[in-house]
Formats: sequence, structure tokens, C-alpha cells
Amino acid sequence: VQLQASGGGLVQAGGSLRLSCTASRRTFSNNGMGWFRQAPGKEREIVGSISWSGDSTIYLDSVKDRFTITRDNAKNTMYLQMNSLKPEDTAVYYCAASIFARGSSAKEHYRYWGQGTQVTVSS
Repeated sequence: VQLQASGGGLVQAGGSLRLSCTASRRTFSNNGMGWFRQAPGKEREIVGSISWSGDSTIYLDSVKDRFTITRDNAKNTMYLQMNSLKPEDTAVYYCAASIFARGSSAKEHYRYWGQGTQVTVSS
């Protein structure tokens, strides 16, 4: 496993969670990275992405102003801070590393995927 996502759990609506994605066996400091999510019966969708340097981010409209992606290349780790969580945020969240240095919303740009972490938001 090269990417490991963690930090999921059960939280009430309005609460917060912070997901982490840690790379092992290799560094992804030159790669754009992204967070995706997949709810039961739905397609996997981009949540947001971050460039290799961390100075550029892209977000799904429905999570803008609530979610923040950051990264610490010295720790080989990317984070997803999720605030004001809603029941519709319930999904399995995945992290991935892009083949490009910039962030991207296209799944096909991502070659390396971590296992998912479940986020459940109760109403």
C-alpha cells in the first residue's frame, strides 16, 4: 500500500473531522493529490485536489467554504479538514496521487489510490 487514508468516523451534522493521507514506500511531493468520495449507489466524485506545492486547490462546489485540503510534503501527508458536515457528506473517502504536478478533478489523472475511510454524518 502506497497511500493510507485515515481519520474517518461517525459524527453528528454540523461536526468536524480531519482525514489524513500518508504516503509510504515512495514520496508524492512532486505530484498533485486529491480527495474523492463515493456514496452507496453513486459514482466516485472529486472532493478536491491540491497541487504539488500546496499553493493551488480545487473544490467540489458543494464543499467549498466547508472543506480545506492541505499538505505537508516533509511528512508525506495530505489532509482534508471537513467542517459543518452534512448527512449528504456520508461516503467512503479516498485519497489519490495524480500523474501531474498540478491538482486535477479528473479521475483518470490519478494513478495511485489509497484504501477508503468511511465518513458517516448523522442527522
